[in-house]
Amino acid sequence: MIVETCSLTKRYATGTALADCSLGVDRGEVFGLLGPNGAGKTTLLRLLVGYLKPTAGWAKISGHDCQRDSLAVRRHVAYLPAEAAMFPQMRGRDALQFFTQIRGSQNVELALSIAERLDLDLSRRVSFMSTGMKHKLALAATLSADVPIYILDEPTANLDPTVRAAVLTLVREAQAAGKTIIFSSHILPEVEEVCNRVVILRAGQLVHTQCMNELRQQHRIAARLTAPLPTIPAELNGQVTVVANADQQVVWETGNDLPPLLHWLATLPLADMRIEPVGLRAIYERFHAGKANGDEVSQ
Repeated sequence: MIVETCSLTKRYATGTALADCSLGVDRGEVFGLLGPNGAGKTTLLRLLVGYLKPTAGWAKISGHDCQRDSLAVRRHVAYLPAEAAMFPQMRGRDALQFFTQIRGSQNVELALSIAERLDLDLSRRVSFMSTGMKHKLALAATLSADVPIYILDEPTANLDPTVRAAVLTLVREAQAAGKTIIFSSHILPEVEEVCNRVVILRAGQLVHTQCMNELRQQHRIAARLTAPLPTIPAELNGQVTVVANADQQVVWETGNDLPPLLHWLATLPLADMRIEPVGLRAIYERFHAGKANGDEVSQ
């Protein structure tokens, strides 16, 4: 694994920001972090890039300890913080050239190309840029780095839908080029679209890991019956779960092939039925009930 943590913990006098976090990220994976503010996502990312010293446990990137070998780690990582600091008196083009020069391996032409794809006016001074424009500038500087790992904290924040789509395309292109991406976001559909695996954090603890391919195979069937629900046939035991059953309104979930289940459903006294993918929202709300609002997780 290209990124590993073992019992990674960060405590402050006021409380624990991250507790006993153990995870691994495979090379070439888009790995999602989900959770509301205060869940520990940004703390985890700052520990990975060596900006914070862990209270306990360890983290490694490309075999380098994130605390003891933080300079080596940063040679392997391009980090986009949620609120990137930029030089206010520089024009956008000059800022991109500066960031490419200090990294050395960065391609200024690629940075300019990414900025163009993000519809960013590089002639403006940073001090006259909107929050969204500054974020585009930081994205262009980050995603043009020739490193194996991108760590992106809220990469689509403050962007309009068209530019958000462009960012997701850039993430997919980076993965296709063999890059590893850690993608922290509040926007569930975006995480669902680009990530291979997702972990959910709650109050500083890793509470769930979800493989997205497995999730895409799961379905929820909601039905209204005209008679009481019969017993599930023995051959479907373990393949379907009743998650709600009240007043002849029934909800099942299944991660198996639908045809055997549909054959049984066709024998039931159905008034109506709806089948839909379970989706990441349903998984998220198991751990953060009421925290999903529209397409974004409440902050």
